[in-house]
Amino acid sequence: MKAFITSLPGCELDQVNSEILFHLHRLYVDDGVEMAYVDTDPQQTHEMTVVFLHGNPTSSYLWRNIIPHVQPHARCIAPDLIGMGASSKPPSFDGRFHSHARYLETFLSQINNNRIGGIDLALHDWGSALGLDWARRHEEEIAGLVLMEFMHPWPTWEDFAASRPARELFQLFRTPEGEGRKLLIEENAFIESVLPGGVIRPLTEAEMHHYRAPFLQPKHREPLYRFPNELPIAGQPEDVDAAVAAYHEWLLNSELRNLFFWASPGALIRQEDAAFYETKLQRCRSVFVGEGSHYLQEDHPDLIGREIGSWLTSNVAIST
Repeated sequence: MKAFITSLPGCELDQVNSEILFHLHRLYVDDGVEMAYVDTDPQQTHEMTVVFLHGNPTSSYLWRNIIPHVQPHARCIAPDLIGMGASSKPPSFDGRFHSHARYLETFLSQINNNRIGGIDLALHDWGSALGLDWARRHEEEIAGLVLMEFMHPWPTWEDFAASRPARELFQLFRTPEGEGRKLLIEENAFIESVLPGGVIRPLTEAEMHHYRAPFLQPKHREPLYRFPNELPIAGQPEDVDAAVAAYHEWLLNSELRNLFFWASPGALIRQEDAAFYETKLQRCRSVFVGEGSHYLQEDHPDLIGREIGSWLTSNVAIST
């Protein structure tokens, strides 16, 4: 299955080995603020819709090799969060979780057009936090959840990261000023180090070029700094921790169907976490993808895509 590409400024189409091009659409989510998104079926000819939500420091491009597997079964929508990908980068945007949530609320309300039970959410990283927060408040509009490397509460730093180097790096990222900010804003460390470090295979130069494209200028890297500072670790920040705790409790008690991907050793979802969620998530189909860290979409896209397609069609058969 070949990749699709989206037209980002600074990325030449012939630099990516692809024959499938998905054009970006744009939707106003505030005065002068546009959210860019892939939409494989704007005419809504499919009964099912899957919305793919990315996290830090990625974009809809993360789903490029998964969507072609899902497209025959459902309308596939993959937005770029504000400040990321090809979406607007408002100078006044603070990049906080609740600010992203407000923009996503507007986007999903327009895309879904208030269809009851209308969409499945495929969620990763900060896209999972934003998507699960929205799902908790709009359960009647959700058909099911696809989860991988998703955000959950971390009572302590030891719960967040198994390795001391990882803990120390993210603690450094959370310093108000100084070295952490220098690493993320000036040196672009999340793109240059954290992203490739979260993929088992080497990313190609073309792929790195595409991921770098939205953040070529340091002034556009504020979301890459803000997101690590929003992680709900040891109760901080309080407002994000409260939101994540609320949707986590809801998720464990929800009767929505779930498709849960996990890897070894994993990052946000380690093997002991996977064992917990396999047991505690209701109506859960669990899929072990094999070796993987955080960006499972880069290491196992075909498996993930095929499993989503199979899960969608099996659920349709059951419901009918």
